Amino acid sequence: MQSLKNIILLQTVIVIYTLSSVMSKEASKSQGNLIRFLFFFGMEFVILAVYAILWQQIIKRFELSVAYANRSMAVVWSMVWAVVFFHDTITLQNITGVLLVVGGTFIVNSESAKEKIND
Repeated sequence: MQSLKNIILLQTVIVIYTLSSVMSKEASKSQGNLIRFLFFFGMEFVILAVYAILWQQIIKRFELSVAYANRSMAVVWSMVWAVVFFHDTITLQNITGVLLVVGGTFIVNSESAKEKIND
């Protein structure tokens, strides 16, 4: 099984990735304020550049299928940011969808761990 340190690192990279969507939404709310737009648009590119570099390091530590399955956790983090930054409400459908994603991620990770044990 992957070390806890690597799992935390993977989730941290995913959190960084989801923050780019927060910057994008903030840029879209600029309403003609060019300085604000350029700041948030620029921050989105900075975050995506940092993410791209970190993602390259992540895929060295994980099987590609496991890394991409965990990337689906971005749905969870995006929902957290929607509540924290934009005061969106969470519906039962949101929770159901997130539980399906988390469940699927758990299954992929546990299957990968079983395969490594059997090898």
